[in-house]
Amino acid sequence: MIISEVAVFGEAGAAQYIQHVTAGAHQMLADEPKERDGGDAGPAPFDYFLAALGSCTSITLRMYADRKGWNLGNVSVKLEYIRESKEVARITRAVSVSAPISEEQRARLADIIERTPVTLAIKQGVGIASTVSIGQ
Repeated sequence: MIISEVAVFGEAGAAQYIQHVTAGAHQMLADEPKERDGGDAGPAPFDYFLAALGSCTSITLRMYADRKGWNLGNVSVKLEYIRESKEVARITRAVSVSAPISEEQRARLADIIERTPVTLAIKQGVGIASTVSIGQ
């Protein structure tokens, strides 16, 4: 079963690193920031990576809370991808809700956060099968 399908196109002659991203009916741009010689026309690839993790976290918590009848108020997820060395990187993720919740609810949400689909994909690792062809 295909969970997600995305197409990325880098146009010849366009600004150096701008990428056109299509995800279903959604059109987005990706680019590198100016300090990495990009034009900053859109989020960088790692920004999208963190956005996937953060949005999956928030959505999963909202779904769980809705099923339980819990009011979380606003859900906020702040993330950082930190490269400590060439071999070591880590992600920090801080989740907050605006509505008061019990300690038991907080603990349950903390458990759910560690088992969201994107979290598990990152932690377990995902195989990548790549091909290169000539065409288009």
